[in-house]
Amino acid sequence: QVQLVESGGGLVQPGGSLRLSCVASVNISSIYVMGWYRQAPGKQRELVATITSGGTTNYADSVKGRFTISRDKAKKSADLQMNDLKPEDTAFYYCSAAYNGGGYWGQGTQVTVSS
Repeated sequence: QVQLVESGGGLVQPGGSLRLSCVASVNISSIYVMGWYRQAPGKQRELVATITSGGTTNYADSVKGRFTISRDKAKKSADLQMNDLKPEDTAFYYCSAAYNGGGYWGQGTQVTVSS
């Protein structure tokens, strides 16, 4: 089993930046895929970005060129750098991990983009 703890959310103006961090309770080299998803009020949870243990990344079209996902083995984390944020990026952001045949979620962190 793995626990995931997210941090870094908050309120930011349009065009601003935030960096989300997801710290895992296990060595992330053993986690095949880590990712970030988001859910806005009244909408389904959607993929934002994923990264495999080999470093292969995948992004939603809506965030390509603005968001970057990365893994830090020393910190046991998967981070999401979000630049040029837009009001439509407002959502609850969740970290996910595929580990030992199971899927795990963190508790989430709120990101609000508003002037």
